[in-house]
Amino acid sequence: MMSNKTIVFTEPYKLELQDLEIPPIKENEVLVKIVRTAISSGTERANFIGDPNVSILSGPVAIYPRIVGYSASGIVEAVGDAVTSVKPGDRVACSWSKHAQYCVLRESRTYKLPDNISFDAGALVHIATFSSAAIRKCRLEFGEPAMVMGLGILGLLAVELLKSAGAAPIIAVDPIKEKREEALRLGADYALSPFDPDFSDRVKEITEGGVAVAIEVTGKGAGLDSALDCMKKFGRIALLGCTRSSDFTIDYYRKVHGPGITLIGAHTMARPDTNSSSGMWTEADDAKAILRLASMGRLNFDKFVEEVYSPTDAQEVFTRLANEPSFPIVEFDWSAFE
Repeated sequence: MMSNKTIVFTEPYKLELQDLEIPPIKENEVLVKIVRTAISSGTERANFIGDPNVSILSGPVAIYPRIVGYSASGIVEAVGDAVTSVKPGDRVACSWSKHAQYCVLRESRTYKLPDNISFDAGALVHIATFSSAAIRKCRLEFGEPAMVMGLGILGLLAVELLKSAGAAPIIAVDPIKEKREEALRLGADYALSPFDPDFSDRVKEITEGGVAVAIEVTGKGAGLDSALDCMKKFGRIALLGCTRSSDFTIDYYRKVHGPGITLIGAHTMARPDTNSSSGMWTEADDAKAILRLASMGRLNFDKFVEEVYSPTDAQEVFTRLANEPSFPIVEFDWSAFE
C-alpha cells in the first residue's frame, strides 16, 4: 500500500504530518500524485486556530482532526474506468484537493494543465475561481472603475483578473505597504491605504464619483464599511472575504438603501453545479477559462508565489499564518516524497 503523507490539524494550533490510506478510486475518479498545494490564508487560518465559524456548511463548530487545503497541481497516477478527460501521466490542476501526497478526486475536479503553465501556477487555479466568481457576480463591464479591499491571495488574484476583464481604473487597498506595491506590480492603477484620512475622497477623485464594482476581501466589517464610502450610485460589492463575525454595524439606510448599492454573497459554494449562465459560472468552467487566459499570456500566476516549503515545515508555516498580519503567498512542494 502506498504511503500518503498528509497534513492533519489535530487540535487548534497543532498539526501532524501523518501517513494515511489512499482510498480506492471509483469509476469516475482520478488519483493524482500532488506536486504543489497552495495555502488559502483566510480559510486555513480559521481551521488552524479553531474558529467556531470555520465552515458555512458545518455551522458554528470546529471539529478535529481536520484535513485542509483545496487548491493543488500534480500528475495523474491512475484513473477510473469511466474517466475520459485525463489519463495517467497528464499534468493537472486540482479543485477541492488536500494538503497531501496523493488525492483522489472526481474527474470533474481535475483540469489538464497546458504545457506552458507551471505546477506553481496550476496550484492557484482553484483559488482563482473564487475571485473570478465574485467579479462575474458583479456583472463588471469593461471600462468600469473597480476596487479591491484587502490584498491577500484572493485580493491579488482579483486585481489581475479585473485587469484581464477590462476594469479601469483598478484601485488596490491594503494597510500594508508591501501588499500595495505587489498589487501595482500585478496591474493595479492605484494602491491606497484604507487608513489614510482622505481615503474615500481620494477614491472618488480618482474615479470621478466612486467605483462601480468593489471586491471586498478583508472579511472585516470595517472593510465593508469603508468600501461602501467609496461606491458610486448603483454600485455592486462582492463579499468575497468571509466575514465570520457579525459584531459590526452598517448605516444601511444611507450607505446601501439610499444609493441603491447591491451587496452580493460571493462564497465559492454559492454557484451552480452545472450549466453556466451570465454572471453565474460553474467551478469547472471558471477553472478552464482561467487556464485559457493563463496559457494565452493574459494572466501570469507564476508571479504570485512568494515562498515554497516542504510539508515537513508545516507546523512552522501555519503558526506564522496564525500570527503574522502580512502572511505571504505560500505553496508546499510535495515532489520530494516518493
